Amino acid sequence: MFDIGFPELVLITIVGLLVIGPERLPEALRTLGLWIGRMRRSFTNVKAEIEKEIGMDEIRRQLHNEAVMEEMKRIERDVRHSVNTGAAESAAPPTAENRIAPPSVAGVDDHGATEAAADPAPQDRQESARQESARQESARQESARQEAGGNG
Repeated sequence: MFDIGFPELVLITIVGLLVIGPERLPEALRTLGLWIGRMRRSFTNVKAEIEKEIGMDEIRRQLHNEAVMEEMKRIERDVRHSVNTGAAESAAPPTAENRIAPPSVAGVDDHGATEAAADPAPQDRQESARQESARQESARQESARQEAGGNG
């Protein structure tokens, strides 16, 4: 609090020794310690009284509860969005990624030899992932707009 280092303490001790004298210095330091202790206790009691009057504990609890409720609402939105997205994907027509190709296209040539099945292009998968991310983001923004409209 006061940022007093060792050299300052030595200087204060020397000045105190010269002003008060060696006989009364221990008693003066003891008295000073008692006064500092009393002041600290008084400040602590006043601080506790003020916090009690304004209901600081209740305010802290309420802020914590609000933060927990916000987190729960966010998780609920994410889960509902995931469920809605999953239901929409299961009802969607087959795409290049989830469509099962007939055996003649899957890598069997005219002689019966099996070739390595062609992997869908990585660009197609990246594009699908981008589109899905954009859909999720727009759904989040829409739910945030709806909540803001309901709260205001």
